[in-house]
Amino acid sequence: MELVAAAEATGGSWTWAQTAALIVPCIALVGAFLTYVLNQRAARRERRAQTFAEALTAVEEYLEMPYRIRRRPDSSAAVRQQLTDEVSGLLARMAFHQAWLQIEASAVAGPYSSLVAAARAEAGAQMSLAWQQQPITTDSGMNLGTAYSRERSNAARAVCIEVMRRRL
Repeated sequence: MELVAAAEATGGSWTWAQTAALIVPCIALVGAFLTYVLNQRAARRERRAQTFAEALTAVEEYLEMPYRIRRRPDSSAAVRQQLTDEVSGLLARMAFHQAWLQIEASAVAGPYSSLVAAARAEAGAQMSLAWQQQPITTDSGMNLGTAYSRERSNAARAVCIEVMRRRL
C-alpha cells in the first residue's frame, strides 16, 4: 500500500528506492533459506558420520575380545560371565548397527555386513582358542607377543570405510 502511494506521489514512476525495498528482503529470505539448508545438510552429515563411527567401534571392540579373554584375571565364574556378557552385548550392538544402516544408508549396509561376518569368523575362532588357554598371571605375560590375525577383517573394514566416505 505504501509503495503504491509512493509511486503515485512520484508521478506514477517506479524508483530505485522502491526496487531496493523489494529486493533487499527477498535477498535476505534467500540467504536465510540457504543457511538453513546448508546447516541441515551439515547436521545430517555429522549424524551419519557419528553413526558410521559407532558401527565401526562395535566391530573393533568385538575384534579385541580374544585379547580380553586371554588376559582375563582368572577363570572364575564371575569373570567368565562378565566376558560372555560383553561378547553378547557387542553382538547385539553390531546387529543393531546392521539394521540401522539398512534403514539409513543402504549402500553401506552390505559392506558393513561383510565386515561383521569377517570379524565374527576371525575373532570367534580366536575367542574359542583364548578360552582354552590358561589366564595370564604375570605382568610379562600380558604382552602376548603375537597379534591375532585380522587380515579378512582389515580388508573388509577398508572396503566399508571407503563406501562410508562416499556416503558422507
